[in-house]
Amino acid sequence: MSKEAKPAQKRIDQFFSGPGARADDWRDLVEAAKTWARVGNRTAYDAALADLSITEEFHGYPGPHLMAALREAAAAGDGASSFALATRIAQALATRSFRQHAGDWSPKDDGNGDAPELVPPAFGAHSARRPYFETLIVTGVSSSQWPALAAEWRKLRRPVDAFIYEPVIVGSLEDAFCATMLNPNIGAVIINEGFGLRSRHDAPVLRSIMVSAGLNDETDASALRLAQIIKRVRPELDLYMISNRDVEELAGNPEADVVRRIFYSVEELLELHLSILEGIQDRYDTPFFDNLKKYAQRPIGTFHALPIARGKSIFKSDWIRDMGEFYGPNLFLAESSATTGGLDSMLEPTGNIKKAQEKAARALGADRVFFVTNGTSTSNKMAVQALLAPGDIAIVDRNCHKSHHYGMVLAGAQPLYVEAFPMTEYSMYGAVPLKTIKQALLGAKADGRLDRVKMVDLTNCTFDGHIYNTRRVMEECLAIKPDLIFLWDEAWFGFARFSPFLRRRTGLGAANEIEAWMRHPKSVEAYEKQQAELGKNPSEEALLKTRLIPDPRQIRLRVYQTNSTHKSMSAIRQGSMLSVKDVEFHTVEQQFKEAVFTHASTSPNQQLIASLDISRRQMELEGYGLVANAIEIAFAIRQAVNNNPLISKYFRILGADAMVPAQYRQSGFTDFLAPGVNWANTLKSLNEDEFCLDPTRMTLVCGMAGYDGTQFKGILANEYNIQVNKTSRNSVLVQSNINNTRSDVAHLVRVLAEIAGEIDRGLAQGGANARKVFEARVTSLMKDVPDLPNFSHFHPSFRGDAGTKTNEGDIRSGFYAAYDVAGCEHIRLNDPEIDRRLKAGPELVSANFVIPYPPGFPIMVPGQVITQETIDFMRKLDVKEIHGYDAKEGLKLVRTEALAKLGRPKPSAQPKPSAQPKLKAAS
Repeated sequence: MSKEAKPAQKRIDQFFSGPGARADDWRDLVEAAKTWARVGNRTAYDAALADLSITEEFHGYPGPHLMAALREAAAAGDGASSFALATRIAQALATRSFRQHAGDWSPKDDGNGDAPELVPPAFGAHSARRPYFETLIVTGVSSSQWPALAAEWRKLRRPVDAFIYEPVIVGSLEDAFCATMLNPNIGAVIINEGFGLRSRHDAPVLRSIMVSAGLNDETDASALRLAQIIKRVRPELDLYMISNRDVEELAGNPEADVVRRIFYSVEELLELHLSILEGIQDRYDTPFFDNLKKYAQRPIGTFHALPIARGKSIFKSDWIRDMGEFYGPNLFLAESSATTGGLDSMLEPTGNIKKAQEKAARALGADRVFFVTNGTSTSNKMAVQALLAPGDIAIVDRNCHKSHHYGMVLAGAQPLYVEAFPMTEYSMYGAVPLKTIKQALLGAKADGRLDRVKMVDLTNCTFDGHIYNTRRVMEECLAIKPDLIFLWDEAWFGFARFSPFLRRRTGLGAANEIEAWMRHPKSVEAYEKQQAELGKNPSEEALLKTRLIPDPRQIRLRVYQTNSTHKSMSAIRQGSMLSVKDVEFHTVEQQFKEAVFTHASTSPNQQLIASLDISRRQMELEGYGLVANAIEIAFAIRQAVNNNPLISKYFRILGADAMVPAQYRQSGFTDFLAPGVNWANTLKSLNEDEFCLDPTRMTLVCGMAGYDGTQFKGILANEYNIQVNKTSRNSVLVQSNINNTRSDVAHLVRVLAEIAGEIDRGLAQGGANARKVFEARVTSLMKDVPDLPNFSHFHPSFRGDAGTKTNEGDIRSGFYAAYDVAGCEHIRLNDPEIDRRLKAGPELVSANFVIPYPPGFPIMVPGQVITQETIDFMRKLDVKEIHGYDAKEGLKLVRTEALAKLGRPKPSAQPKPSAQPKLKAAS
């Protein structure tokens, strides 16, 4: 949280205060030490040091030794020494030099140190750089014995070890949980028996959550219970248990599968040390990238169709050598079109690509993962093609990415479009309400066509940051149709797997929770209780109002998730992953192979595949901390923009209360930075609310400054070297990611302040006329906004086998109707003929997709009947980029005669107007 949002008493349960907040705390300590050394007032320093002493217990560096040195200097009244030592520690943390330099662990700045047992020679003796991590040790021994215990662990370090770690010791379940949440450097956890339940420090919010989890007394502080809790919040961590009891029985307990290995007592400390290093090595290994590096160093003669392989045609050329100098030799040494000699085939992986995909599946919580090198557009089309056949019905968000629409065309499936709630004021849509989705399913059931509804296809999170309650959506839909397939397009949300807060809102995160719930004996009891309450024939109204519970005995869990790895992790452009958790995958596996053959290139880029492998490694080993930092960067931006008196006159970042209508925030949550908001009520919102807002996606309203989104995006890019994401009529989307730093925040804030200052001066100097023009522009952008058009319906010619209560249509036939040139016509947008036909007919039927950017979704699809609201929206659009529309030619329409040839169904096939109610705009 921001400083302003923190309560007066700092508590260790403020878990949203990530790595950046820790750095701020050390900066505050240094400033207080400086004041003490120069002015003589040590009150602020003592308070800051007392706060830090609590949270630093959960970190390996600076550790107990250096923290004790800080306290000793303070007790001695030595302000100068306190300032010097605090500065050195803060600098070591900021630069992360302590990971490699033994001198940083010494209280003295001569680098020699006075604690040889703390930093044995092995720490700095390794010639190559070794990755550093920290190991959490949970023990029941007295805290007075912890220094000796830590010393024993440090003696195990060897120069041959590939990694180096520092022990962090705690003595209770609550402290172990806090350390796991607060310390992103933890890479492994050792759990001994005999520890207590309660923290030594004040943690009221944490304790209330522990009570709700059923942790009420000391008997709940079992090693296995702690292992299960840690695995739930940090699934990437390796857990090891040390037991003095019957370890054979414990090892055979199915609930112990969260533990990597179980040891008896402490009889094999070196073996445990080696196991920890082996676990880190398992995550560190990148099968494809490792083999690609070896391949690049081999002397290979290439006699295949890839001239740039080995780089000879580049580096021997006088004309294109600059390309080689720009990229470096390794790019070309690692190029090949071969699938042998240590490499592998993307189309039929059997070697290191297969192993890399298996590691990715483990990291993402999936059964299997497919690497895709053509972007998530291809991942979506592959999934749709593999899972849907001609005539199948899919419930699809009308505002989803165009790849889903084109996938339906390719598969011959019939999209049943459902509408998201509109945010007319900002010219964008939110997400699709669950009631709308349930109504579509119940309508198909009433028509006797539920068997044809095969898939629910939704975008999570949306471009603008709306996140579904994925578990609730899937559970309630499975209560209506237990074998429904779910395709979650999480192109922008791949990072969420590595946040314990956001993971539950991902498709796979929710699927794993549902799977665990299905195994619990109380799940059947809950289902049968609700069935008794609903009765044998509940009305549609009752089903829509009830939070439905599925029958766990009938569920066939089938979940697919696509991620643009390049959008949220360290993958090269177009790197994507398609994750599968499907109990029926064996029935569609061959279809998936065919989809891969259809869409995947037979010449994939090796560097792109390697980057997918590498991005998985990074996220498994440091993703938790990187995502926490990205969230904190977003909070810093929100705080700096909205609380700055000058900037906030012309710009603001919308909070959750502005982005998500109140009826979908059942918990009453308002915004992350609202007064009084902390981890507990944020978690309540994540668990309960129908929609949440991804904190890393920030809608920056620029209309108050007189700029439309496209114009302001251009100004930021061309004049200030700042790149932002999508735009709307009066906003731009600012996104934080694992690449951002606080320096980026400072640059953005400075630029916004500069622009706001220029506006202020212009209005002051321009007089009444300038202000009048400015206010008219703001009114045009912020109030005179066009209504967003909903999907109308497919023309009857494309609804030959449709039901009466649903609005699906044959989009494939509509798409190919455009191929009949004689059967199509063009009418310019402002031609009076448009208005005449809207009133008197015949109907206007779109022959293609029309996608304006912004807002970036199809306002017309092939076969759709065009309505007045769509034409009104088109005429008010002032954007330059509209895919599928040529202003010179006009709208491309299917002629009435061509429609007649396609044949008309019975009038009953036209959906009733009440099949999908028009949603009111969000205020």
